[in-house]
Amino acid sequence: MVRVNNGAALRQKKNRRLKQAKGYWGGRSKLWRTATETLLRAWAFSTRDRRQKKREFRALWIVRVSAAARMRGLSYSALIDGCHKAKIGLNRKQLAEVAIHDPKAFDRICEEAKAARA
Repeated sequence: MVRVNNGAALRQKKNRRLKQAKGYWGGRSKLWRTATETLLRAWAFSTRDRRQKKREFRALWIVRVSAAARMRGLSYSALIDGCHKAKIGLNRKQLAEVAIHDPKAFDRICEEAKAARA
């Protein structure tokens, strides 16, 4: 039986992997086993953090909307409840953007939310 080396394919695989590890510190970018371990870990973190990023942004929007609502005499939960009852179809991201860039419009939203809750 003929012995198979797999030489070119293995070299291409290693080169591809080491290229992906470019920029890592020390042996993490130079040594095959260390680079492979580092990349596997990095891929796991990137998968996890794609979901975490969504959580963190939603939390940021909530903090911004809450702060803007409190300046107008409403709690965050009261504002959201009022928006639902007034059929204001803005999500938290949109509310945060309006609160930052158009305070007058946010004032009107808060007034409508207060009126809908009363």
